[in-house]
Amino acid sequence: MGKGEQTKAAILDEASDLASRLGLGGLTIGTLATASKLSKSGLYAHFASKESLQVEVLQYARDQFTDHVMRPTVMTSRGEPRLRAFFENWLAWQAGRFAGGCIFVDAASEFDDQEGPVRDELVRAERDKLESVALVVGTAIAEGHFRPDVDAAQFAYELEGILLAHHHARRLMRDPKADEYARRAFERLLDSCRANPA
Repeated sequence: MGKGEQTKAAILDEASDLASRLGLGGLTIGTLATASKLSKSGLYAHFASKESLQVEVLQYARDQFTDHVMRPTVMTSRGEPRLRAFFENWLAWQAGRFAGGCIFVDAASEFDDQEGPVRDELVRAERDKLESVALVVGTAIAEGHFRPDVDAAQFAYELEGILLAHHHARRLMRDPKADEYARRAFERLLDSCRANPA
């Protein structure tokens, strides 16, 4: 990575953390300049507009999600063990990657009704994540861990619901049992799919 790329990566890291605390809508060239102590003109050399900054932050956060959640997941055994790894990696992501919590969860509520490139990037990231979960569920079926009639898309939907509830319980409610509740719900979801229920 060249010096210019390293500089931009450092800016995006700070911008992502800022977006997790202020919301993606609150992330502007001005707020980033203040937080990073860089000039607005210097930031405009990297980002043409507030919207392009927001899209690039989402792309950066998506790359981070891949590095922290997806890559370690695919290193584990196929089927149910891989689903467990995905779930645990995702919990860790929500708990610790960015100071203000998961950028995607917060941005989804901000931009769900705002058409444009930012929403498009969010939808793309969400679809890719759900498709990845469905693929892992497919391996659980192929390995005989899950019944052949398990609906992979439904599983992905329900897992997303568990993790959104976890985010809400942990961030808003500050419930010390958030992780415990999420793990219990996940175990029930797995039990409902198993070829030979425990």
